[in-house]
Amino acid sequence: MKNNIGFDGFIQIALVVKDIQKSAETWAKFFNIPVPEISVSAPARNPDLTYRGKPTFYGQKMAVIRVGSFVIELLEPDEHESTFREFLDKHGNGVHHLGFQVGEKRDAIIGELEQMGYAMRTVGYYPGSSWTIVDCEDDLGVNLNIKPRA
Repeated sequence: MKNNIGFDGFIQIALVVKDIQKSAETWAKFFNIPVPEISVSAPARNPDLTYRGKPTFYGQKMAVIRVGSFVIELLEPDEHESTFREFLDKHGNGVHHLGFQVGEKRDAIIGELEQMGYAMRTVGYYPGSSWTIVDCEDDLGVNLNIKPRA
């Protein structure tokens, strides 16, 4: 790729799980840390969130384990269509995506990945930044989350 994804921007591993409470407790035991807080997001209409090119409506539970500037993100999706529900239904528990912070190269990287045949699965915006899940699962065994900044 002309606009490569650098290892220095590798900031996240996101795991989709069926039972976030059990998963959070088990990870906490492995690392000998407190059980991470589990936040619950109810389904909400958000025009800045798409799934496979269409506006989406879903909720989820999430827990974040911080390891310096790196995070392990645990996600338990609700029953609504989403990239996370799709993954859980297809694979069960597992690594949904690797997250990379790429700065100003974000649009160029997304463009190159699209030219290579990889579709944007989900796009989301939040105050100050955004995230894009790129559908690379069939070739890489995992999706990519491309972010301009944290």
